[in-house]
Amino acid sequence: MRKELLNKANFAWLVLSVVSFVVLTILMKVGIIGSYYSITLYNIFINIILAVSLNLVIGVCGQFSLGHAGFMCIGAYCAGIMVKMMPNMTGLAIGVLIGFVLSTIVALIVSIPTLRLKGDYLAIATLGFAEIVRILVQNMEITNGAAGLNGIPKLTTFPLLFVCAVISILVVCNFTHSAPGRACLSIREDEIASEAMGINTTKYKVIAFVIGALLASLAGALFACNFYVIKPDQFTFNKSIDILVMVVFGGMGSMTSSVLAAVAIGIINVVLANFSEIRMIIYGLALVGIMIFKPTGILGTKELSFKKLLDKRKEKSA
Repeated sequence: MRKELLNKANFAWLVLSVVSFVVLTILMKVGIIGSYYSITLYNIFINIILAVSLNLVIGVCGQFSLGHAGFMCIGAYCAGIMVKMMPNMTGLAIGVLIGFVLSTIVALIVSIPTLRLKGDYLAIATLGFAEIVRILVQNMEITNGAAGLNGIPKLTTFPLLFVCAVISILVVCNFTHSAPGRACLSIREDEIASEAMGINTTKYKVIAFVIGALLASLAGALFACNFYVIKPDQFTFNKSIDILVMVVFGGMGSMTSSVLAAVAIGIINVVLANFSEIRMIIYGLALVGIMIFKPTGILGTKELSFKKLLDKRKEKSA
């Protein structure tokens, strides 16, 4: 019966995903979602990938990282360079794979020493890494320096973006409910106790960090092939804060909250489009307010679970 219930829950999520995709596609086809709002929609799905990947590192594993913009930058430039050389989906696929390889190598180099740090020290170390990546990109000939890459072919389609977002959510959710994921949750709650129980804390923190880096790299590749132009100043400290706000705003440890927060932030950005100067001030005030009045975020660690709804329905009918 439990297996049947689980299958029903999975089927419900599948139906919700398909219906969402069909509805959004129809709205774009008939023009209700115009070109401007289509850009916003694409941004929201890219932000969903970034939010769930950072939530894995911060919310599930409890490691306060500010280096996500660096991995996004790596993925964006790898894809951007490749698709300019091969302006087709093959070029994009190769660019994504190169970004994965580079992000994995860099994530291992960065995470093994820095994940021994905690709290503010880890945040500063990962922030420093992101700035190093940006400065390197800004001074390399292959990346066209501070001018960035122009004329990148638009290969990011809505179906591709939707599928990548769904896969990212599935990867993070399945990892969270796996044995390594439970080890990460244990580390988040009490790292010293986890070590005393024989959990290799460094190993599992590195695994979570690498997975988060790979998904951020994927988001960067989709970003580059959607907006035609990428520049180093698009991957500054502010970008890392943007992603952090989505995680903290929704609730650390909840993938549902990451998705909802990405949607909410996307809408807020549209509203504040003419007030870009005060956007970061508003983000800062929002972060302070959430930390004071709702430190676990809007949803905390709660998840939208069809399985729980089916369980309750079964109990009522019993």
